[in-house]
Amino acid sequence: MHRFAALITALDETNKTNAKLAALVDYFSDATPADAAWAVHFLSGRKLNRLVKSGDLRAWAAEEAGVAEWLFEESYTLVGDLAETIALLLPAPTESTDVPLARVVEEGLFGLRRAQGDDAKRDLLLAHWRRMDRPQRFVFNKLLTGGFRIGVSQRSVTKAIATVAGLDPALVAHRLMGDWDPTPTFYESLVADEDDGELDDSRPYPFFLAHAVEPEEGPAPLGDPSEFLIDWKWDGIRAQVIRRSGKSYIWSRGEELIGEKFPEIEAVADALPDGTVLDGELVARKDGVVLPFGELQRRLNRKSVGKKLLKDVPGHLIAFDILEAGGEDVRSRPLTERRRRLVTLLEERAIDPSRLSLSETIEETSWDSLAAVRETSRERRAEGLMLKRRDEPYGVGRVRGPWWKWKVDPFTVDAVMIYAQAGHGRRANLYTDYTFAAWRTGEGGEDELVPFAKAYSGLTDEEIGEVDRWVRRNTLERFGPVRSVKAELVFELAFEDIRRSTRHKSGIAVRFPRIARWRKDKPAAEADRLDTIVDLLPDDR
Repeated sequence: MHRFAALITALDETNKTNAKLAALVDYFSDATPADAAWAVHFLSGRKLNRLVKSGDLRAWAAEEAGVAEWLFEESYTLVGDLAETIALLLPAPTESTDVPLARVVEEGLFGLRRAQGDDAKRDLLLAHWRRMDRPQRFVFNKLLTGGFRIGVSQRSVTKAIATVAGLDPALVAHRLMGDWDPTPTFYESLVADEDDGELDDSRPYPFFLAHAVEPEEGPAPLGDPSEFLIDWKWDGIRAQVIRRSGKSYIWSRGEELIGEKFPEIEAVADALPDGTVLDGELVARKDGVVLPFGELQRRLNRKSVGKKLLKDVPGHLIAFDILEAGGEDVRSRPLTERRRRLVTLLEERAIDPSRLSLSETIEETSWDSLAAVRETSRERRAEGLMLKRRDEPYGVGRVRGPWWKWKVDPFTVDAVMIYAQAGHGRRANLYTDYTFAAWRTGEGGEDELVPFAKAYSGLTDEEIGEVDRWVRRNTLERFGPVRSVKAELVFELAFEDIRRSTRHKSGIAVRFPRIARWRKDKPAAEADRLDTIVDLLPDDR
């Protein structure tokens, strides 16, 4: 556990990719298969469910630290992170024991799951705290609360393992896809020279991702439009549909099996030949019209999908690539060849076109004419255009050059900040999470501010520091970690979509809100009105 905690500290103390990679290589070079398997599990973003109630954790930590509960809560408010607060307050360890990571997981985390009753959980937890130093306690607490997040990409983890094992990073990335258990056997197969048998039939391929076209430059620097296959960037869920060994699977980009939530797509997959993997965008489409993403979310938020929801929000896959054909991995072939194979497959098979269709390509000869087409994206409920080089293979992850996304400009409005909350991790001592409001006329005829969005990205570090100091000087009320502030600061917010919502006081919900700029030139009274924002809604939303 000492080495894993040291790795997390090293990763947290640098923003340099090469330094992070070196720390990962150093760790995996001599970690045992058991420890390495769990390290991969946690570093790739997987986590355990919360094992102890937050209230119990705080009470036991305060008691062990010998501080009153009110003082613990004040410390927590100041630090902003429960795992770090506990690690800082606990007394020095009574013994120095370096327990392997795998054993900490088995005896500590899983031990808490098996423990019968609060007293048994408390005693077990204290025993582990007492033999850990502060860095170990911090990491252990993060794993314990399910809040483990670290600033390292899965691509870096994959590259480090590949470096240690002497393998192609693409092979390691493929082996890490899908479901797997963090066991020594799994890690040994991950770094093996050759596969010791067939890969799990359900396993998807790593998704190939696009870079964004720079708004200031546009796509002209990329070359001639004829070099690209151009289709729509749909606002849905990226998914791979797999048919192998007589079974069908649907994987989201987040590596979640979602077939049960989209049984109509799974039924279509059953009509595909064995050894087929399609890449596409899963949308909600009814009567040939793509529905808003919010409708699709209704399917995602249900454990089971009833008949009414299946009828009201039908699933549909827009297929744009084929990754496996006849059991052959065809990702190394040029896009033009993969596209021909995809077209042939869909023509030869009796596929229900209301459930699966081929992506529409756009045949324009100039960037100016494509720009005009792009402006119609929102009418189709698309986010813009995808530009894919015709002669390129299907890559792994986000590789600059072959695939580009040329999104439409976001909606923008000017809003007033009314609440602020401290961030997490490095920003736990800064107010970085903000709630924004717009004006409307209240029942008494006076103007009032109505919250409609939260955002925490878009400002520079210098601006964050300036806002933080302003928040501390201009706080009106405190509600736990949240501060109500004077309605004075105006920010331009950007967001991708807007829809009606009965869950929010404003009556609307915006998608992916972020701060575009700080409007120091504008007083709060001149911020946008809610009616102006509502007017951005298309007629059918």
